Amino acid sequence: MSAPALRTGHVGLNVTDLARSVAFYRQVFEFEVFAERAEDDRRYAFLGRDNTLILTLWQQSDGTFPVDRPGLHHLSFEAPDIEAVHRAEAVLRGLGTEPLHDGVVPHGEGASSGGVFFTDPDGIRLEIYAPTGADTAPAPTQGAPTCGFF
Repeated sequence: MSAPALRTGHVGLNVTDLARSVAFYRQVFEFEVFAERAEDDRRYAFLGRDNTLILTLWQQSDGTFPVDRPGLHHLSFEAPDIEAVHRAEAVLRGLGTEPLHDGVVPHGEGASSGGVFFTDPDGIRLEIYAPTGADTAPAPTQGAPTCGFF
């Protein structure tokens, strides 16, 4: 018996300030809010696009994302083309979010795919990339994948 074919469903993230995180993800990713509860101690939001749930946010944490512990390394979103990545980078810079590398960079030496790497308001590492078009910049990490060390 073989395992069923699976694909990733939505991703759930713990956040410290639901309103701040909803605003950030709506601005950067142009997500719609499908459902939200912002009262009492059970605050959450369901975000997505085209009737597809992509991200759930749960206000139930303190501090910032600990990158030195086992768990999520980063969350990546594929854009249709490199121009969309550059538009996202402009939105991020407008919000005061600095990329973790020098703008849009390739996934590695000689790779055409690549994108912009940054953090959300809680320090969760994120990536927006395109399959091609990022080979105009040098790879920031020699001999290793860009998305592995940032």
